Amino acid sequence: MQAGPSDDEDTIADINVTPFIDVALVLLIVFMVAAPLARVEVPVNLPASSAPQTERPADLIVISLDDKGQTYLKDQPIALDELAAALRALQIAPSPLPVHVQADVAVNYGLVMQVLDALRQGGFTSVALVGREVVQ
Repeated sequence: MQAGPSDDEDTIADINVTPFIDVALVLLIVFMVAAPLARVEVPVNLPASSAPQTERPADLIVISLDDKGQTYLKDQPIALDELAAALRALQIAPSPLPVHVQADVAVNYGLVMQVLDALRQGGFTSVALVGREVVQ
């Protein structure tokens, strides 16, 4: 018998990374499409706040008040008396989703209180007020 290379020595042990790259590219495309949809695009001049910035949850409801006093629910204008019903329609989970309220600097404090009262009447008690982070 002749001494020669065995079958084990001829085997190339490479990992096929093509499926991994395919999955990574699909996930990249999904995040590139989903990220702009998650942002609220109502132009609001937020008041400054020295509170540290917190991470926004994914299932967040944003209510915006622009400088003209118009109320928006997720970029869509909404009447104040329809706000509680619209929020209840958005509520999927058994516990209320977190609600972030952002108001322009020029908005009357009474209007902000009306929005907070509508939230309370709708059963939304997890409410945060959004401010512009002060960079020091």
